[in-house]
Amino acid sequence: MDTSRRVAQLSRHFDASKITTSPIKVLVTGAAGNIGYSLVHMIGQGRLLGPNQLISLTLLEVPAAKDQLEGTLMELRDCAFPLLRELKGTTNLQEAFTGVDIAILVGARPRGPGMERKDLLGANAAIFKDQGQALDKYANKNVKVLVVGNPANTNCMIAAHFAPSIPKQNFQALTRLDQNRALSILGQKLNVNVEDLKNVIIWGNHSATQFADLSHATLRKDGLNVSVRGILADEEWVQKVFTEQVAKRGAAIIDKRKASSAASAASAVCDHVHDWLLSSDKDTIVSVGVITDGKKYGIPAGLCFSFPCITRDGNTQVVEGLKWDTFAQQMIARTLKELQEEQEMAFNTIK
Repeated sequence: MDTSRRVAQLSRHFDASKITTSPIKVLVTGAAGNIGYSLVHMIGQGRLLGPNQLISLTLLEVPAAKDQLEGTLMELRDCAFPLLRELKGTTNLQEAFTGVDIAILVGARPRGPGMERKDLLGANAAIFKDQGQALDKYANKNVKVLVVGNPANTNCMIAAHFAPSIPKQNFQALTRLDQNRALSILGQKLNVNVEDLKNVIIWGNHSATQFADLSHATLRKDGLNVSVRGILADEEWVQKVFTEQVAKRGAAIIDKRKASSAASAASAVCDHVHDWLLSSDKDTIVSVGVITDGKKYGIPAGLCFSFPCITRDGNTQVVEGLKWDTFAQQMIARTLKELQEEQEMAFNTIK
């Protein structure tokens, strides 16, 4: 996204009273949590859909977080955002999901002490089964669903499975955060602005097995788009340092902040939803976790796998025909194996 376009969307200096479009109903689950708290304020600022779209915003939390939910609502009201034409909080699934146009599913069960991977998958499978059923029963049938709560890909797959009346292409998982991290790390390495870089791709799972791919990345230099791999000859850095830094960036932030990524995750959500509904920049690839149909890159159907995509006016198209070298094949096989294992464990816990 070019700088002028981003600045225009971030500006608060516009007259919302002149907007004639109807408000879009947006739901954020886990809204009083770390990411949700950052996200709802960005939505109020116009980061999600730009400064010309009114929002009817609903915040969903678990009953145990009712006080935190109330506090978050108080702060949102005190911001006096002109775009927020309706604001409410609830702990009730039916009230939260009824008629929703955009559902951003942030809330998920974090991993607790002594919790095994299968237990974490099982706990979240139950949550996203319930939310999938709520979407199926109460939401707008053209609802766009973005899953953020981890394990995001598998949670997305579960939610889509239990919402059979909603098109599978309307369910996506967030890997834009990983793409943004990759752009940041690459920009630092090359000492260039991130806005001059594009087409870094995240393949697979939003986890430590994800594959950040520079094969098709370009740098805008002297008015031309040049291949990043043509100017970055350090193969060891690309295959070891870069891929590991991107995959483990979240853990590195936790180590330093003693808390998980919040603002960067919320910002990536806004980038994702904005580009999904209003289109990504021309000829720019964005990374999106989509429900697989078994026809792209040999990935089996029924998973949620991150692919390179182009988004236009609410539609997402996987970019086909990109080539994988031996290293890419190995990395993608690893992340695919993990997703298949997660799928099996998750479904086994909710049968």
